[in-house]
Order: sequence, then C-alpha cells, then structure tokens
Amino acid sequence: MKILVINAGSSSLKYQLFDMDNGTVLAKGLCECIGTGGRITHKKTGDEPYSLDIPFPTHDEALEAVLAVLTDEVHGVITDISEIDAVGHRIAHGGEKCKKSTLLDEETIAYIESIVPINPLHGPPALKGIRGCMRLMSTTPQVGVFDTSFYGEIPDYAYIYPLPYELYEQYQIRRYGFHGTSHRYVAGKVAELMGRPIEELKIVTCHLGNGSSITAVDHGKAIDTTMGFTPQEGVMMGTRSGTIDPTVVTYLINSVGMSGEEVEGILNRKSGLLGVSGISNDARDVTKAANEGNYRAQLALKILAHGIKKFIGSYIAEMNGIDALVFTAGLGENDIALRERVCADMDFFGIAIDAEKNNVRSETRNISADGARVQTFIIPTDEEYMIAMDTMSLVSR
Repeated sequence: MKILVINAGSSSLKYQLFDMDNGTVLAKGLCECIGTGGRITHKKTGDEPYSLDIPFPTHDEALEAVLAVLTDEVHGVITDISEIDAVGHRIAHGGEKCKKSTLLDEETIAYIESIVPINPLHGPPALKGIRGCMRLMSTTPQVGVFDTSFYGEIPDYAYIYPLPYELYEQYQIRRYGFHGTSHRYVAGKVAELMGRPIEELKIVTCHLGNGSSITAVDHGKAIDTTMGFTPQEGVMMGTRSGTIDPTVVTYLINSVGMSGEEVEGILNRKSGLLGVSGISNDARDVTKAANEGNYRAQLALKILAHGIKKFIGSYIAEMNGIDALVFTAGLGENDIALRERVCADMDFFGIAIDAEKNNVRSETRNISADGARVQTFIIPTDEEYMIAMDTMSLVSR
C-alpha cells in the first residue's frame, strides 16, 4: 500500500510517499514560496535532491507539481497517481470533535473550517491541502491526522482552565495540546526500545524545537501537556514566550497603550530565545553568543532549561513516578548542552545521563548513566510515518 503524507503550511507544503508494505519512504520533498514565487525540492530515495523553480500561485499548483514529480519518468517513483492508495493530512487542530484520526468527508471538513477562529495559523493551509487533494485525486481516500487527538482523553481537570465555565461551553476555551503525533510516536518507540508494553510505563516526552511542548504519558495515555488553547503556552520557545502571567497582556494594553494585535505579535514572534537574547530564535546562534560571554544569551538558555526541568518535575509528580524521559525534535535531538542542563541535578528522581553517551546528534540512543533508575533517550521523531500508519489503518478496514 502506498500512502502520500501531506503537511501544508501557509506558504509551504511538505510531502512524503511511503510504501507501507515495507515501511520505506519512496520519495519526499518540499514546495516553498507558495503565493510569492515557487520552488520544489524533491528527493527520490537513493538519488540526489532535484530542485525546480516553478510558479505556485496557490496550494493547488504546488500539489499538481508534487503529483507530477512523483510520476516523472526520471525523478518519479510511481507511473500513475492511481497507485497512491490514500492521502494522510497533518492537521494541527481537531477541536472538541476530532479526537482521533478519521476519514475526511464534507461534514468533518466543515467542522475543521468552523474552528479556524481558534486555529487561524494552521487551519486554512491544511484545508487548502485537503481541498486540493480531493480535487486532483477525487477517488482517493483522504485521512485527517490531528496533532490534538493524542490529548483527547486527558482528564477534565487537566484541560479545563480555571475561568468562568461558560467560556468553555460557549467558546471551547480549554487546553488542547499540540505536537501530539510526535509525542505519540516517541512514546511508542521508547516502549519498544525498552522491551516493555507502553501500558506499563510512565514516560515524559520532550518535543523541543522552535516550537516546544512536553507531555506526560501514563500507561500509554497522555494525561497532561504544556501547550494549551494555542501552541503559545508552556516552555519558552524560539520566538514564543510560553507561559507568563496573563496580566502582562492587560497591562501592555491598558497601561502601555499597545493594541491586542501588537501584544500578540510580541508574545508569538518577538519573545522566547529571540526576545531574551536579542540575537536570534535559533538556539545555535544563541549558544554561540553564550559561549562568547554574552549575558543575555546565557540567560535565555538558562530560562529554557529551567522551564523544561520544571515541567518534567511536575509531570513526575502527576504520574507518581517516571520510567523514561525522551528528548526529540530539532533541539531535543541535537542540542547536547541543553539535554545536559535539563538533566543536571535530577538524581533525586533517578534521572542521570552519561556525558559520553549524550555526545551525539539526531541518533536514537539511550543516554542514561550506568545505574540510573530512569532511562533517558534521544529519539528522532517521525510524525509523517505515524500519519501514514494511521492512514493505512483507516483505509484498510
């Protein structure tokens, strides 16, 4: 079975074509500058990357280019798009109703459209990707895999905010959580690596990148997570502040005179590593400056590690224990120093890592120190494979 996975952004579109009979990637690529130009970079497994500048006025033209290159005589891996058995779409937000991966029909798509006000950044491009695929591949099943669905069973006391309850009833203001597909993948992978059923384990998964979230996975179920109503909440990120006193917002509006839009811009695009360091949202640049003695860069990295450590500790308390700690995503997989800072002075919880084992990037590895009660892992995430797996499961029924 061949599954095409689509991840549509506001001006980009990522894709991977899987052969699920053997779990391999046949080809993958990226369409960039949708609406402002256009460029596709395509890689057939085993070949060098191939790039082409081509106009992409909309997502439709980008999808047409994807299907064309997949069936190209030289760069393609299939002879006809009819060989694609199903398409899996990454959708950030499933709201209150889409709590598991599902076949996409008009009713479900209408619901995804209805919650765009609480998902304004990711909702519209995902819908464009879905509509484009339905137009170009009208007989091919389309499946939605939602980042929020992993949190569909977290307890109400973990997702209800302590606000007037009618705000939840009327406007669905609650914790939703994000990066769920990534957390689900690495939690399952760590259970496999430990040779134990996930139903026996208490795991804290740390998806750390330009956007970061931490999740408590108790006996295979997510019971809490750091991101909330939006991906803004939680630990400090590349340009997002993470959790702050909400009165800061009203102060900036009522006393400083900023507009709501200006404050939102500060919290989402000018804060985090960039805001504190004044240098960059890229941890590599901030780390370089910190190593050169820049105080604000050093402070930014300390705030980041401190926040991650606090959430890990709180989730250990929630689960009454921990068996495994997992680092994944761009920073989690590659930032040796960050992992070291986070795991320092955690021996009370049984967390200790070996410096030599930890000296690795983007590689699946158990980095626990000898004798540590908690097993600490680096596991590169593979959200696309999880989407392909869910898609295959649904269309095979």
